[in-house]
Amino acid sequence: MKAAILGAGAMGKVLAQTIEEQEGISLVAMIEPRNGEKLHDIKETVDVVIDFSNPENLEMLMDFCIARKCPAVIATTGFSLEQQQMITDTAQQVPVVFAANFSLGITVMKRILSEIAPILEDSFDMEVIEKHHNKKLDAPSGTAKMLVSAINSRGDYEEVHGREGNRRRGKEIGIHAIRGGTIAGEHDVIFAGEDEILEIKHTAGSKKIFAAGAVKAARFAQTAEPGLYDMEDVLFGGK
Repeated sequence: MKAAILGAGAMGKVLAQTIEEQEGISLVAMIEPRNGEKLHDIKETVDVVIDFSNPENLEMLMDFCIARKCPAVIATTGFSLEQQQMITDTAQQVPVVFAANFSLGITVMKRILSEIAPILEDSFDMEVIEKHHNKKLDAPSGTAKMLVSAINSRGDYEEVHGREGNRRRGKEIGIHAIRGGTIAGEHDVIFAGEDEILEIKHTAGSKKIFAAGAVKAARFAQTAEPGLYDMEDVLFGGK
């Protein structure tokens, strides 16, 4: 499998190293749009494009994948609703794996939360705390939003971002973002009941876990039918 990477930042470099260390996949190009490079400049055959860049590069990515009939693995977050629709439309023509977090542990955590939240929600308060490095732009993280969606799938709870002032807690889920240092990523979901607390936590030790998940998603996408997939499809079976 021949892969191209969109985005030559820190995550792109880690991904390139991960690809070099694995069998059955090779890197044919790493494109950095900030340097004026474009996916369409690639002359070699590309079997999959893995995107760890910026939402502003989405149109180029989607155009390239449609033109080359190759799958896309999108690990970028912060897309607008219009851009999300573009991803959905493109997935009708080529396989697209789109997830806020490519960690295998986070994917399992999301599945667990979706199963236990309906059991606990009537008697437990729910809070989500996420921590990332001081260079991360979006807050809360795309992963935190994904986890909140898993525990608030019916939309019954108000999503409160941070708290200030005097007010009683309502039917809500608190969402809190911390930015500092070089934290690779930490997500903590707390179910606080009367006299007991259940805490489900995931800590990323390095960016390597996201690269490994992206490569796993790329292998899945290579043999998948056109459609929109996430990491749960990759781990637990596609659509």
